[in-house]
Amino acid sequence: MTRRFLDLSITLDPDIVTDPPFMRPSITRQTHLETVSEAAMFFPGITADAMAGGKGFAASEVLTLSTHNGTHLDAPWHYHPTMNGGERAITIDEVPLEWCFRPGVKLDFRHLPDGHVVTADEVEGELQRIGYTLQPLDIVLVNTSAGAALGRPDFLGKGCGMGYEATMYLTTRGVRVTGTDAWSWDAPFSHTAARVADSGNYALVWEGHKAGRDIGYCHMEKLTNLDQLPDTGFTISCFPAKIKGGSAGWTRAVAIFEDVA
Repeated sequence: MTRRFLDLSITLDPDIVTDPPFMRPSITRQTHLETVSEAAMFFPGITADAMAGGKGFAASEVLTLSTHNGTHLDAPWHYHPTMNGGERAITIDEVPLEWCFRPGVKLDFRHLPDGHVVTADEVEGELQRIGYTLQPLDIVLVNTSAGAALGRPDFLGKGCGMGYEATMYLTTRGVRVTGTDAWSWDAPFSHTAARVADSGNYALVWEGHKAGRDIGYCHMEKLTNLDQLPDTGFTISCFPAKIKGGSAGWTRAVAIFEDVA
């Protein structure tokens, strides 16, 4: 038996469009020569020439970023201060590890238009199409048209979103981690704003996120390579960075395949 891995995480790169301008990260780097002064704090008098290879070390990449930059896992605390009908919502450092290493299921919604809000019936229809019955703690990934737009100026407005009833369809069946290749689990804000303007109903804002008030769950945002996944037959690993009281944590999400030789 052999094991294969598929990287589902985007590269944290300030030059690639994955967030609005005010949210984009920055990275400051030190070269192999710029760190020699730091080495001298531990080894007085050392010079670059004296070090093996005549160089110091590359280190101290200083990042200015949000826990919502890059591929990340959102905690229930991000959506609302309570979950499960009134309990304090858990933060990212409190997410059960057993939620984050489970069989994966892919729902293919690439055919749905940008801004479409996925319904429970559409989730059920896709599960029927792939012939799969959800099991508790399955990790459900949503492949949208946003995946093909990663890095393009229109990325933030691409893809469908998961609405309240679609999210509740999953969580009432025991799903506790989901994910999308779009910027948000919900429909893009530009499309939601238009619906709010037409209806005057501000409850439409973040309706998929806010489903976490009723049943606490996590979702990943800004995944990649979902188009390379089969419908089932893989395991997802998505352990988040352990940030005290955090609303999210970065994750190196990976799909793992066990192939029988």
